[in-house]
Amino acid sequence: MKELSLTPRAYQSSILETCKENDCLVVLPTGTGKTLIALMLTIHRFKSFPLQKILILAPTKPLIEQHYDSFKKNLPSDWADMQLFTGKTPSTKRKEIWETAEFIFSTPQCIANDIKKELYKLSDVSLLIVDECHRCLKNYAYNEIAKRYKSQATNQRILALTASPGGDKITIQEVCKNLGIKAVEIRTRESPDVTPYLQDLEFEKIEVNFPPSFLEIKILLETIYNRKISELKHRGIFFGQPSKTMLLKTQGRLIQEIKKKKDLNKLLAMSATATALKISHALILLETQTVSSFIAYMKDLFQQAAEKKSRGVERLTKSPEFTKAFSLALTLEQEHPKLQKLKELVKTQFENDPKSKIIIFAQYRETVRTISEELNKIPQVKADNFVGQAIKEHAKGKTTGLKQKEQKAMIEKFKLGEINILVATSIAEEGLDIPEVSEVIFYEPIPSAIRSIQRRGRTARLSKGKLKILVTKQTLDETFYYVAQNKERKMHSAIGQIKKDFENPIKEYQETLL
Repeated sequence: MKELSLTPRAYQSSILETCKENDCLVVLPTGTGKTLIALMLTIHRFKSFPLQKILILAPTKPLIEQHYDSFKKNLPSDWADMQLFTGKTPSTKRKEIWETAEFIFSTPQCIANDIKKELYKLSDVSLLIVDECHRCLKNYAYNEIAKRYKSQATNQRILALTASPGGDKITIQEVCKNLGIKAVEIRTRESPDVTPYLQDLEFEKIEVNFPPSFLEIKILLETIYNRKISELKHRGIFFGQPSKTMLLKTQGRLIQEIKKKKDLNKLLAMSATATALKISHALILLETQTVSSFIAYMKDLFQQAAEKKSRGVERLTKSPEFTKAFSLALTLEQEHPKLQKLKELVKTQFENDPKSKIIIFAQYRETVRTISEELNKIPQVKADNFVGQAIKEHAKGKTTGLKQKEQKAMIEKFKLGEINILVATSIAEEGLDIPEVSEVIFYEPIPSAIRSIQRRGRTARLSKGKLKILVTKQTLDETFYYVAQNKERKMHSAIGQIKKDFENPIKEYQETLL
């Protein structure tokens, strides 16, 4: 084997030493070199067990291809037989390749399906690398693979990688338990050994006022929402403070209970819950998105009613509050103020630096479409929509989404400057090889620590970057902004505690006996 000349940073070397001795969860900010740690541990394990295999997993085809390309780039061509598995590789072919391959790069679904069919075993895998390991929850394919690996492999080692493992201690513990983690290595942007390698990140929270002309529409919708919540409480189905999360949990519980035994009270409660959720979504669109996305959603509900898809929707669209809210929305003479503020921010950025590259994150595809349309009216701006593959309805018809090849092509155009703004949904948060950007803008805060961390990790890696979050005052934006901050604080505290627990197993064991 040829010797390799890799020069890790001090914190990467330190983390590597832990990973050599333990099944380890590594939590590092995006762009700080998780892949190099994986590569170095791969080299160490392959030298230690040269007749065994290394299995590298990532949740999507573009991401696993990125890992495959990275290993190919950093290792000599004759160093190991590297093979890429995807859903397009027939399972019989995968079985054949497995026999001789040394490094296998795959999406988890392929491996999980193959081992269930017993096409091969994981007994001769000396290292299992699990990227974006925060997905190791419930029935995700990673868990089946980890379970089989732990029962079959003779020389086990697991490396779990993520920028954000979960929002609370229970979730993080579940990830660790599912993977059999025995040690945790965490670094943040503020860690003393990481800070020298990162550029300054300039943060700005930008607030806008909720327009008075929107207020009457909001009050009308809240009247319907509160009525449905009161009905659920009266039926003995719902207690406590209402929220979208609680309504979704209630809906899930009712579905399971009705499956076991049909009950008129619960059937009527199901209808009320569904209506409350629809109004909750309409309020989110009105308060935090664009007028066009709100109108598109209202039109869709009228369409569903016309097609008699649901009696609940028919009743909703006939209610005087709903019809008045829709009529008022059609007469609005202004878009959401965040859209105008966003245009001002982008215009200023390009005036200061014409070579800027920006990613704008928005939750909904209709909002993405509207943002791109408006930004492309600004000189110098070449914005495009970066969305997932699913077909979606919007105010101007259907969008088919972007297939993975089209996503790759768009990223390439972004790298070359043919596009200088990507307006993206959550598809751009995780894993994709998107180049360094001058500025990341959240069109709205999102109440998720994981997703917030992934979004902002797109800037301030190789050069100075800016993060801007648009917040509409006295709306759900404010709630989501503080929820995400609180969850991130809890996440770091929980990881720190779990790390201490792993480092003090005797103390932890004694505490369980008390």
